Amino acid sequence: MPPTRGQERTGEGLIVIGPRTGLIAALDVGSSKICCFIAQAEADGRIRVIGGAHQASAGIRNGCVVDMQAAQRAVVETVGVAEQRAGEQVQRVVVNLSAGEFRSSMCRIEVAIDGHQIGDADLRRMRRQSLESLQSEDRAVLHCKPVGYDIDGHRGVRDPRGMFGEVLGARYHQVTVAAATVRNLHNCIAHCHLEIEDVVVSPCASGLACLVEDEKEIGVTLLDMGGGTTTIASFVGGEMVFADSVPVGSNHITKDIACGLSTPLGDAERMKILCGDAGTSLSDDNELIDVPVVGEGAHQEANHVRRSILAGIVGPRIEEIFELVRERLELAHLDPTVSQRFVLTGGGAQLQGLQRFAELVLCKQVRIGRPLRISGLPEANAGPAFAVCAGLLRHGVERHGDFRDDETDRGRGRRLSGVRRWLKECF
Repeated sequence: MPPTRGQERTGEGLIVIGPRTGLIAALDVGSSKICCFIAQAEADGRIRVIGGAHQASAGIRNGCVVDMQAAQRAVVETVGVAEQRAGEQVQRVVVNLSAGEFRSSMCRIEVAIDGHQIGDADLRRMRRQSLESLQSEDRAVLHCKPVGYDIDGHRGVRDPRGMFGEVLGARYHQVTVAAATVRNLHNCIAHCHLEIEDVVVSPCASGLACLVEDEKEIGVTLLDMGGGTTTIASFVGGEMVFADSVPVGSNHITKDIACGLSTPLGDAERMKILCGDAGTSLSDDNELIDVPVVGEGAHQEANHVRRSILAGIVGPRIEEIFELVRERLELAHLDPTVSQRFVLTGGGAQLQGLQRFAELVLCKQVRIGRPLRISGLPEANAGPAFAVCAGLLRHGVERHGDFRDDETDRGRGRRLSGVRRWLKECF
């Protein structure tokens, strides 16, 4: 069983960390690393990180829990260090999901208004109908959000509340995943004495952290290049309209290097980070790198190979990822504007030369995405690899606002538990 969270033994006894109002905790459960950020949500909507921690992942492969005990230990250790640094204890976390066979679809819903003023109750009724259309024992709903309303056939309505009409219509973007994947994740987190506030698909979280409003409005596709998977999210009109994933990530590049150069995985990862390049240059033929041989002792002299050979291993795998992404986007028949611009984020986006290589393969404008509009992040945690965790914080702040709106409208004196609401909608 994992150790008890929120209590650290020191020479002076037991330190118990207490809760603070307005805390948001984000937990990125990835194939390469487990990351936890604890932040304070300010009254004006700003987010200030007050504690964080990350460590190498365990028990997670390609975004799925494959060893429950190992995954629990990694989560408990990471959250415990983050709590200690923040000086606070958290009970609920917003968690990401990057596996589970994403299925992205659009659903149109219409309800009769009969001339009365449109209110929150009508919007909730439409959302319930949208969720009912997805009822399935083997699928869980992670995303169900309107991407546009119309009243009596008049399109372009952003917020219909307060307006009048006979028929209210909406297009809902829905993302479902394999229910077993979600249940395993929930079970892992529950055994760590934590409640799940919400589960968010990884590229959606990255989009919240890295994209500016103009990008989401005119159209953009974000690729979160994780360790085990590369997840996709397309935005237009300010909303996410497509999500998908391909089962190839930066860990596959590491394995390619290890196999191609007969070197240990740890050394292959080091070479990928320090010397790996998605493209090649003339100088790569003249530059030599040390390659330790797998199975040989530390006293053995390392092999020397041209850096161009390493680039020749890395490049084809990166190209494969982009080609798979392009195929998924073509099959989705999306608005062409969403594929005019790409934003790359995630740990894999830190590979040298990736932006230039992506522009050549995709023939589109490409930039590297980093967390925006979040204060308190150390420089080491402000790169593309931490975009998901930063985006989960922003989602948590927005979700708290939604809860307050719902409870005011329903006239209740307290907020529903996040995990109860999530389970009710998904299962």
